[in-house]
Amino acid sequence: MAASFPLPVTQDLFTLRATLQELLQFLRKALCISNAHTVDFYTESVWAQLVDLPPETVLRVLRKSVAEAEARPPEARLLVEAERRSGITNFPKIFCETSQKLVSVEAFALAVRSYSVPNLGICTPFEQLLTALRGNKKQRTGENVKPDEFMNLKKSHEVQAMSELISSIADYYGIKQVIDLGSGKGYLSSFLSLKYGLKVYGIDSSNTNTHGAEERNRKLKKHWKVYHTRSKLDVNELALKMAKERKVQNEIKYKVDIEGICNNSPANQEKMSASGFLPDFSDSLISNIRTQMENLHVYSHREENLCFENAFALIDLLPINAIEPASFQTPKRKMSEANKERRKLTSKSNESNIYSPLTSFITADSELHDIIKDLEDCLMVGLHTCGDLAPNTLRIFTSKSEIKGVCSVGCCYHLLSEEFEKPHKESTQEKWGFPMCQYLKEERWCCGRNARMSACLALERVAVGQGLPTESLFYRAVLQDIIKECYGITKCDRHVGKMYSKSSSFLDYVRKSLKKLGLDESKLPEKVIMDYYEKYKPRMNELEAFNMLKVVLAPCIETLILLDRLCYLKEQEDIAWATLVKLFDPVKSPRCYAIIALKKQQ
Repeated sequence: MAASFPLPVTQDLFTLRATLQELLQFLRKALCISNAHTVDFYTESVWAQLVDLPPETVLRVLRKSVAEAEARPPEARLLVEAERRSGITNFPKIFCETSQKLVSVEAFALAVRSYSVPNLGICTPFEQLLTALRGNKKQRTGENVKPDEFMNLKKSHEVQAMSELISSIADYYGIKQVIDLGSGKGYLSSFLSLKYGLKVYGIDSSNTNTHGAEERNRKLKKHWKVYHTRSKLDVNELALKMAKERKVQNEIKYKVDIEGICNNSPANQEKMSASGFLPDFSDSLISNIRTQMENLHVYSHREENLCFENAFALIDLLPINAIEPASFQTPKRKMSEANKERRKLTSKSNESNIYSPLTSFITADSELHDIIKDLEDCLMVGLHTCGDLAPNTLRIFTSKSEIKGVCSVGCCYHLLSEEFEKPHKESTQEKWGFPMCQYLKEERWCCGRNARMSACLALERVAVGQGLPTESLFYRAVLQDIIKECYGITKCDRHVGKMYSKSSSFLDYVRKSLKKLGLDESKLPEKVIMDYYEKYKPRMNELEAFNMLKVVLAPCIETLILLDRLCYLKEQEDIAWATLVKLFDPVKSPRCYAIIALKKQQ
């Protein structure tokens, strides 16, 4: 490593497994809520099967719980949850031992909060990690750029935070190469390359994304040049001042020379030499340049080379004798050639600071040397890598000696492949997206697609008052009962899709949906359809309350997936350090947790 500063202490594998065991004990009871599909909510009488409470009680308690949690400051929240965690394992208080139904929504809310990532003490604070990685080195500030001018606010927030962390890890290891898996449109890759001077390979399975990333990177470079131009205005103004000053000084020097010719006596020559005019000029001017350059701290160490190209150009504006004795003067033509050669060398040295989009489908067994010919010691990163790509990123990291560190933020948990979800008779797949760690494999743990889908729900939507799409879910659940009772169909392979947004009313929704499903909608009179609506409308609050239970439980499913990945890394012998970091603001970016791991020094 390029630095020897200690990294923050993290929980060991034994402690993480103990936490995982507690979480599983709770989820064995609660997972049925996450796995229930709202489409079958009325046809399967889901509320009566799983909840032994009035929906009004559930809604009131959950809303109050969320409001109280948001009102407490983060540090107080952590202390309160830590003090109360000892009592949450008394599961009869949450679920009935006989019926397995939910009987205490207060205890349920406490449990899900306590088993969410922020309250388990498994995260390393972002700023604390950055401080450890940087040690005594000052932060490289780079350009004073505003990426939200060419990215949306969400992507800008994610890219800035993640690139800052990646560049700090790269500095810590003293490496320059980064591999961005699932690079997509290339925003992170371009930013790492342009701002931090890293050589980035962005790999995406979509050829369209790769070509789009190339064009987008070209535009970003053009945008970047605008910032360079703006930030160099001070230097250009200085150059203009110096040119004017040089003109004045040349006129004075010419006048002095003429007078010297007319009065060419030894005394006058000594007086001219001792006048100190030329040394005074060079001292003040060079001091001025140095001051101006020191004030331009908007540059990173790489961009300083670009800045000093202007500084070298300023030499041409100085009187030659102010820089070096006349015997070492370089003719102006040769000086320009020297500057050209220097610029060539600078340009060549900066060739490594590029972003190269590549198209390739990555699996856990992908050979990086076949994709990247100049593979060297590097970092592997992924910003919201979809489904199995996130766990495969970690597997590649552990199996390739060249990859010294990983920073992975996963998403799309519903697309994960699960080893124990159902019999895979015809599948030859050996490496599954979930589970990864040995403990969950031994438990043959399965979440199920509906639970993984619910893990993608964002509790922040409730917290910030955006509400839940209750009416659209209600329409679909009632439609399912119509399909079952009127057409005798219990399972349908076709999907209705986003028909709610295209419909003006429930009647319109049902007719359009039936037509899309290939069912004869003309056999149902308007009155029959509306009778179903009136029948279930008083029970809409059941669906709203149940969906809120799923949303509140969602962080626990995500915790399980993240703990599985973290335990997997802790199980590897050559991993020196691994942790979770809350990298983003969860309101701006709900999938906010990064898994970070570093290998041992060879």
